Formats: sequence, C-alpha cells, structure tokens
Amino acid sequence: MAPGARIAVYKACWDDGCADSDILAAFDEAIADRVDVISVSLGADGDSPDFYEDNTAIGAFHAMRRGIVVSASAGNSGPGDSTAVNIAPWMLTVGASTVNREFPADVVLGNDVTFTGSSLYAGKPLGVKKVPLVYGKDVGSKVCEAGKLNATKVAGKIVLCDPGVYSGPEKGLAVKLAGGVGAILSSPEEFGLEAMSGPHLHPSTTVPFASADKIKKYIKTQTSPTATIVFRGTVIGSTPPSPRMASFSSRGPNFRAPELFKPDVTAPGVDILAAWTGANSPTELESDKRRVQYNIISGTSMSCPHVSGLAALLRQARPEWSPAAIKSALMTTAYNVDNAGGIIGDMSTGNPSTPFARGAGHVDPNRAVDPGLVYDADTEDYVTFLCALGYTAEQVAMFSSGVRCSTRAASTVGNHNYPAFSVVFTSKKSAVVTQRRVVRNVGANVGATYSAKVTSPAGVRVTVSPGKLEFSEKQKTQEYEITFAQLKSGSVTEKYTFGSIVWSDDEEEEHTVTSPIAITWLTRQVAEM
Repeated sequence: MAPGARIAVYKACWDDGCADSDILAAFDEAIADRVDVISVSLGADGDSPDFYEDNTAIGAFHAMRRGIVVSASAGNSGPGDSTAVNIAPWMLTVGASTVNREFPADVVLGNDVTFTGSSLYAGKPLGVKKVPLVYGKDVGSKVCEAGKLNATKVAGKIVLCDPGVYSGPEKGLAVKLAGGVGAILSSPEEFGLEAMSGPHLHPSTTVPFASADKIKKYIKTQTSPTATIVFRGTVIGSTPPSPRMASFSSRGPNFRAPELFKPDVTAPGVDILAAWTGANSPTELESDKRRVQYNIISGTSMSCPHVSGLAALLRQARPEWSPAAIKSALMTTAYNVDNAGGIIGDMSTGNPSTPFARGAGHVDPNRAVDPGLVYDADTEDYVTFLCALGYTAEQVAMFSSGVRCSTRAASTVGNHNYPAFSVVFTSKKSAVVTQRRVVRNVGANVGATYSAKVTSPAGVRVTVSPGKLEFSEKQKTQEYEITFAQLKSGSVTEKYTFGSIVWSDDEEEEHTVTSPIAITWLTRQVAEM
C-alpha cells in the first residue's frame, strides 16, 4: 500500500502464542523507535477483554499519545454478534472483505451438475473423467481424520469431508494417505456463501455448506455416484460482485462499550497475496516440504496491514493530522457500494451487510486525503471515555496516571467524539438519547458551509441541531447535537437498525462526510414494539 515506506518488525508471537509481556515490549520498542504507524495483526481469543486488561489496547494507547496511528485486526471470529476485538476508540479496527479475484475449483458430478468451490491447488489436475465419489462418514471419518479413513473404501475415489476439527489441507492429505484421488471439503454452515481457499498438496476444493449438502444428497440417491474437480486457476471479474464481507470477519456491536461503534472500516482480507516465511510450508504441515516466498492468505490479519499502509500514506500527505483525524478521514470517506451498484454484501447471509460487519465502509484512500471535515480526539478525550465507562482510578492508571474521574462526572460514552454513532435503547418505553460531536474543517475552503442529511434507522426519529455548520478562518471547528428519539408507534423486527448522517458542503457537494448510525434494541423490545 505504501511502497516507499520503511518497515520495522517486532516479534511478539511464538509457536505457543503471543505473551502479554512480549506484546507490550514490542509496542515499547516501536514507540522508542518513533515509528509513524503500528500494524497489529493480532488480538484476543474469545470475548474482547476489558480495556484495562487488554495489553494490546494498553500498548496502543501509549502509542497513540505519542502520535502513532495503531491499525488493528477486528478478528476472525465472525459472523456472530459482538465478536470484534481491538475495540478501543484509539485503535483503527479493520474488518475483512473480498476483492474481484477468485481461485475457483468446480465439482462436476456424474449428472453434470456443477458446484463452484475455491482452491489454491496447483499440481497435476484430475482431468475431465469422473471417478467414484464417497462421503467421509461412510468410509471411516466424516471430517476425514488422518488414519481413520478406510483405505479399501477410499482408494481411487474422491471423498466429501464435513467441516470441523482439521484444516482443509490436513483433510486433503488424509484422503491422499488413504489412497483417495481428491477431496471435496465443506465450509461451516455459518459461513454461508464463503468457501475458503487452501494451498492444498492434494487435489482438493472447498465448497459452501449448502453445496456440500446437495453433493451429500446426490451420493445417497445414486447407486454409483461419480465426480471430478476442475481447477480454473486465477479468475478476475465482476461476478460475483465485490467487495463482499468475509463470513469470518468479526462483527459489532462493541462488546465492552456498546455506545462506541466498531469495527471502523473494512479492507481486502480474502485470498491476499502476502510475503511468506521460508521457515514454514504454505500449508504449515510438517509433511509439506514446499517453501515459497509468497502465499495466499485470508483473515483480518491481511486487511489490517492494508489500512496500516494507507495510514502511512495519509501521515505523509497530512503530517499535521492526529491518529484520530486519520481514522476519521478513512471512516467518513469510505464507500458502501459494491462494483455492481448494490450495498456491499455479506457472504455469511447472502444479503446486504450491515455497518456492524463492514464498519463505516470500505476504505477509499484517494477520498481520505481530502475528507472536508474530521472528528478529532486526543489523550484527554480518551481518558474521559475511560472514566465514562466507570473505571476505577487503579484501572485508568493503566493508561494515564494521576487521573481523577470525579472531575469528569458529566461525561458519557456516547459523547466521545467518534466519526460514527451507536445508541442502545434499554427500555421498551419511549426514550430520547442525545449525543454531541465536534468537527474541524480541513478542506481548502476555510469559509465552507455544511448541511446535514439524515437517514433515520427504523424505529427512531433522528434530528440534528444545528442543521447547518458555517466555518471561517477564525472558526475552524463547530459543534452539533444529534438526538435519537424512540418512536411510540411502529414495529422493529431486528435487533439492530441502521441509518446515517451525511454532512455536505454547499459548493457542488465537493465533500460528503458520512457517519453510520447503529441502534441496538433489547430482545424484548423487538418482540413487543
């Protein structure tokens, strides 16, 4: 993303994981070396910890207070709710989405019905001749566990393997060791349309769960089921539309602070060409003796460094901007439409994604250089945020010493100056929530005037005051209030509803500053409204 950047690498992870002490030591070294951006492709397992117990958040805070942008992975625990990690407001949290490049590998059944999967297998192809097809459960192991498959029943056949337990390349290798000629691997059901590519040693392809289910039914209803796998290499095109949110990409709302919107943005994170260590094989299996300089990898660990590189470019173009301003620019200029003109899709459902999956949208670096307005924040703002969470003096001291939260008693989490809005309605009765924001004009026209356009989420009336912001040489910042009023009538059928606020300057809308709005409803409200 930033070819001219100089890269410093700090090893924080080892074979047995990433120790908290090593993570903090890596942050300390990077801060001491006065880097401009820290890219953090790691995060907590399971639920995101409280910020004062999250060493990545603590290290990132101390980097932020020295002007360093910290870009971090949202996590690969999707598509469930509140699975995002690295959710502190001073971090730039990145989800993962697709690009317009795929590696299709088709399963062609004996009846010529075709199911498209995905594979990075580059060895000798199977050919067009169809061979016997069996289901792993019928030949010893439904998940194709090594050593459990019956070689007599597998020899010369393609095996269909259920999801779970083992990696795709491991399952393909197990089929090979049992004498099978190929493997069809099923994605987990919750992954929906997504089929993960793998650098297989043996002819193998991964298909979506629904496709695997149909293949399974074909096997059961045929006396002599057959199939082959056709590997189509690299395919670039407009079908299917891109970007689409990866099923594995972790989602909001924010587990620790639901009034703070997360994740922030999405970026390419599916089947990304990435540099690879010469100390390991592309499959990471001991039996794989291949060594490569590059590999194809999927994960928010791939999307995070995309945004880290963009942050480096913005740091060069706008050196006066704070980390919060850089994040704001990337969020408010992000796009939410795919290359077919529809809302960015979600591969887990096949439906349009929500802001809790894609954040403010897909990063658009050229627009981010000139966002018009930015929502800024500094160390004091983040300390006030921590106090608003009800943290004790000892807990806040993990970030900043000598803080007295009693002097900040009027602060609320929702009033943190973030480029997005997240509101939780905790009562089934009519409720009103007001949040405040401050924006700074960073456009060339110091006398610009911006007008607000609101798209209200279902079940809520949103009003903005004032509805017009006028800037000048002396008045570079303006404050506004946004009020969310729960409607007395009408029905909400979803746990979350979404909208947006867009500030546009009056000169031919040269700048549009877009912030997503997310409303969280209690389960009983959804049922009773």
